[in-house]
Amino acid sequence: MSPGPAIDVQGLNKSFGALHAVRDFGITVERGSICGFLGPNGAGKTTTLRMLCGLLTPDAGEGTVLGLDVIRQARQIKTRVGYMTQKFSLYEDLSIEQNLIFTARVHSLDRRRERVDAAITQLGLEARRRQLAGTLSGGWKQRLALAGSTLHEPDLLLLDEPTAGVDPEARRTFWDEIHALAADGMTVLVSTHYMDEAERCHEIAYIAGGRTLARGTAEAVIDQSGLITFHAVGQVEGIGADKLAVRLRGMPGVDMAAAFGTTLHVSGRDRRGLELAIAPYRKPGIAWTETRPTLEDVFIQLIADLEAEKRDAA
Repeated sequence: MSPGPAIDVQGLNKSFGALHAVRDFGITVERGSICGFLGPNGAGKTTTLRMLCGLLTPDAGEGTVLGLDVIRQARQIKTRVGYMTQKFSLYEDLSIEQNLIFTARVHSLDRRRERVDAAITQLGLEARRRQLAGTLSGGWKQRLALAGSTLHEPDLLLLDEPTAGVDPEARRTFWDEIHALAADGMTVLVSTHYMDEAERCHEIAYIAGGRTLARGTAEAVIDQSGLITFHAVGQVEGIGADKLAVRLRGMPGVDMAAAFGTTLHVSGRDRRGLELAIAPYRKPGIAWTETRPTLEDVFIQLIADLEAEKRDAA
């Protein structure tokens, strides 16, 4: 295994015609870590993952993946990376076992039967090994896809929104497996829209508009945001969380106001402005509490900042 980070790239760019999908992207991911890759739809996450695993050639930029040049040694990178796509990509008319045997042959692996049996056991697929992939639920397809993408024992695993559309229990089981792989030394870069999953990563990178807007541990990203957040529970003069959120949106100092059931969530960077905005509603019937911002608060604010930047540049 080569020394240095698993991923160390700078200035990656990729365009498709007039669409500049990835702009000056850079990231460093240490070996054995789990890095969460977040961002809105169309942010360039999938394009970035495909460049990192050697499926797409960057238009510009430089760096290494597993010590190999990201542009000149893409073919070698492919053999050492596992890539799990958003869409289930194995054969639905083959069984779990047949899919994994086929995958082992594609990778020209030795000890094929031994590897397949080990993967089936590790991911709890034994009772379903002869079941057709097309008849599996989303959670079981997810396990099969993970088994297929790690069958060749890659040093780096890239996961593109792997838990979209599966139930919470299946998501938790999947993440237990990811942490087990990382504990054995595998590096994982995973894109996700779920904030609870982001918090399970060792660090996160938030990409939007084709570039990185925030990077670090979840705690560090929140601390660096400068956001102040208040929660309010209750109602006054017949105004509950839903109506109060509408009233507060757009007021000076209020960057975000949203109702979560009967709870109101208000955030902003201007403490004085924020406190002046909520002051009229600090009355009996509503309990206000200052609380720590969430990752969701931070990412909503980052997108708002990006949109404001675009308007100013127009």
